[in-house]
Amino acid sequence: MSGLLSENETALKELFDVKSRNKENAIKDFSLNTSIPKPFLLLAGISGTGKTRFVRKQAEARGQLSSTYCLTSVRPDWHEPSDLLGYVSRLGGHAEYITTDVLTFMAQAWRAIVDNENLNIECVDSDGQGKRLVVSGEAEALEDVPPYWLCLDEMNLAPVEQYFADYLSVLETREWCWDGGDSFHYSCDALLKPSFIQLNGAEQAYNTKLRESLKLADSKYDDLWHCFCEYGLPIPFNLIVAGTVNMDETTHGFSRKVIDRAMSFDFGEFFPNEIDEFFEGDKKKSVNTLSYPILSHVRNIEEFSAVEADSDANKTKAFFKAINNVLKNTPFELAFRAFNELCLSVICFAPKTDTELAAVFDDYLMCKVLPRIEGDEDKVRTSQGHNLLEQLTEVLQEQLTAILPNHESISRPDLLRHFEGETEEKVVVEWRSEKKLKAMTAQLNNGFCSFWP
Repeated sequence: MSGLLSENETALKELFDVKSRNKENAIKDFSLNTSIPKPFLLLAGISGTGKTRFVRKQAEARGQLSSTYCLTSVRPDWHEPSDLLGYVSRLGGHAEYITTDVLTFMAQAWRAIVDNENLNIECVDSDGQGKRLVVSGEAEALEDVPPYWLCLDEMNLAPVEQYFADYLSVLETREWCWDGGDSFHYSCDALLKPSFIQLNGAEQAYNTKLRESLKLADSKYDDLWHCFCEYGLPIPFNLIVAGTVNMDETTHGFSRKVIDRAMSFDFGEFFPNEIDEFFEGDKKKSVNTLSYPILSHVRNIEEFSAVEADSDANKTKAFFKAINNVLKNTPFELAFRAFNELCLSVICFAPKTDTELAAVFDDYLMCKVLPRIEGDEDKVRTSQGHNLLEQLTEVLQEQLTAILPNHESISRPDLLRHFEGETEEKVVVEWRSEKKLKAMTAQLNNGFCSFWP
């Protein structure tokens, strides 16, 4: 299936040989081959299934592991954003910013953007928003900016809502704007405020040492550093955060604030350990190469023009409304952000057939809707008092049947994996959300249900 992700670098290079494209084609081509809808992933599964290795392999696929991959082990005593981003210390009678591996890695991702001579970085006055750091350039320049993968290992050993609060808030301020052709602008609110970079009353040595700690002392980063001092340090567009998650008595659960801002993967369902593929020489499935999003908001219907299976977005709207009607007036009801992310998923995958479109909807339920649902029989009820999981199952069947009348008798394409080697054969899987709904319904019969494995 022509999907979200490129299978080899040659295809990606050929993609950008085309110098003149309209906006829709530029976004379609890049998204089909490399882009994911959201740069924050939760990889949930039992210990030993390869979640951390998955992130490492993704970094290897598009960049140098030593520069594009950072593994940070979350500590149980993390409770403040400073545990992740650093803090100001005044020990010894002078101010010093104590950096972290995470902050240094973010600066490293920014260096990769500056090193691309075809991208421009400047602080500009934005209407109603004051100064903002803006990256601008042409779509083809993104070919040379690899994703930077930050892996937060055992992410929920500490309460995520506490130490990750600043990132979760700033994540939603990312904004990609495409200017009619291949040109784009990217901006984001500051994650590290300028008041921490240019500390009031601090000596010049404070600023100089912080710059050196972030490895931005080279003169070619002067303009970037000036922007950081004036505006702050935003989330770079090429940063992808992936948290590995185990759910047991030693870890913390996730609030809907976290889940709403992430793509949650049941790792065993999306990337199963298949023993028949363990040894060399076995016929193997490989995960496609992922990269950062190049869209943040769907603003008009024209952005669906590349979606052959739903160019007017009517099927997407009908599916979302049907699912949300079940969730209405419950703690699990969806809103604009959820619909925007469904639209982003459809545009990124650009399904050509109804089968592919149904597969996108199936994965959306698994990544964005079902992770939000947990509780006992009283909580997991519709506003009319019916079993919410059973109602979702019925509506899902109706929606899939409307799109794909024979869906029960066929398998769906896997959007994230392919067979290794030269083959036209596509990886197919069961309908994931139907299987998960059955499992959660069985759990609820025992008193309590949860999405998490």
